Formats: sequence, structure tokens, C-alpha cells
Amino acid sequence: MALVPCQVLRMAILLSYCSILCNYKAIEMPSHQTYGGSWKFLTFIDLVIQAVFFGICVLTDLSSLLTRGSGNQEQERQLKKLISLRDWMLAVLAFPVGVFVVAVFWIIYAYDREMIYPKLLDNFIPGWLNHGMHTTVLPFILIEMRTSHHQYPSRSSGLTAICTFSVGYILWVCWVHHVTGMWVYPFLEHIGPGARIIFFGSTTILMNFLYLLGEVLNSYIWDTQKNPPSWQDMKIKFMYLGPSS
Repeated sequence: MALVPCQVLRMAILLSYCSILCNYKAIEMPSHQTYGGSWKFLTFIDLVIQAVFFGICVLTDLSSLLTRGSGNQEQERQLKKLISLRDWMLAVLAFPVGVFVVAVFWIIYAYDREMIYPKLLDNFIPGWLNHGMHTTVLPFILIEMRTSHHQYPSRSSGLTAICTFSVGYILWVCWVHHVTGMWVYPFLEHIGPGARIIFFGSTTILMNFLYLLGEVLNSYIWDTQKNPPSWQDMKIKFMYLGPSS
């Protein structure tokens, strides 16, 4: 009943997320004391999503080890439910939200860091913690996709779920602004209402794109390992947006 390297790696990733969350919550920043606390930031929500996801991964690994060879059908049914939850979380939340946070943060940061992560925050958040929140999320989730097969839900239900999450977060950001008169992210203060609508719509579209990207990447890694497709084949598959097989 020995742990294999990928199971040990998942446990290490889970512990790293727990450490990042604990260190982040221990920081006494003014924004943590205002309405919504840390929960108004997508970065923090993503950290919670990643920690819960890898927690489910570790729980699935342990359950699989304990169930293996037992012949207990009830335990096997519970394990299948756990695997289904793990796969759903990766497809709908962990991959698209995680990649979104990393990509959007660093793009805006490169353009003008004051719009997303003011220099003042360097006095509160050390560099390693910033990378733990905004950088390592991407390699961790890619490692998980590469080391474990995940069954994606139907495309319609998956896109519906990620749209619900995206719209829900946008409404939450607008509500925080309604209550406090301040936008969660500084750059929203510098653009007009029309530009905000375009930005919010674009982020929802990007989330849907990232869901589809995750589906294609998962298929590329696992469904064709014996005969990997050419780059042209992968582009054709990604452009096809009909019902999943």
C-alpha cells in the first residue's frame, strides 16, 4: 500500500497551498478589514479552490489505496463519486480559474502593476508569497493534468457551470462596489461604465475559452498518448466546438 511519486507530489502541493493560505491570512492589510475581506479577491478564491481540489485529490488517493483489493462494492461506489467530484472540480474550477488568475494578473502587471498590484503591497506581501498566489498555480495544475486522467463533464454542463461562476463573481464585485463605493481592483476605477461592461463580458468569454482549452489539453494528453496527433490535428480539434463525444 505504498504511495507512488505522483501521490506524494499531490500531498506536497496541498501542503504548499495550506502554507500560502495561512501566510496570506496572517498578513494585516487594510483591504482584509474592509467589506468582503479576502473573499472579494479572485486570487484568494482561487487559492481556496486549488487547496480544496488538491485536498480531494489526496483524499481520492488515500481512498483508492484503502479500497484496492477489498472487494467492498459500497466503498468502490463512494470512490467513484469522489473521483467524479475531483474531475468536475478540475474541469470547471481548478483549471480555468487557476489559468485565468495567472494569465490576467501577469498581463496587467506587465502593462502597469499599479492597476492590479500596487507597489505598496510589497510592504505587506513577500515576493515568494506573490508567486505562490499568482505563478505556481499554473505548473501545479498542469502537473496534475499530466499525471492523472480526468473525465470532463458534458460540454454544455461544463460551460454552464463556469459561466455561472464567472457571472456570480462579477455580481459580487459589483455588489462590493455598491456597498463600499470602491472597486476591488484599482484599474476598474480608471475606466468608464461601458468599458467595464466590455471587460466583464470579455472575462466571461475568456473563462469559457479556458474551459475548452482544458478539455482539449486533457484529451491531447490522455486520449491519444499511443499516437500523439500533429500540431495541425490539435488545432483542428480545438476549433471544433460541437457536442463532446
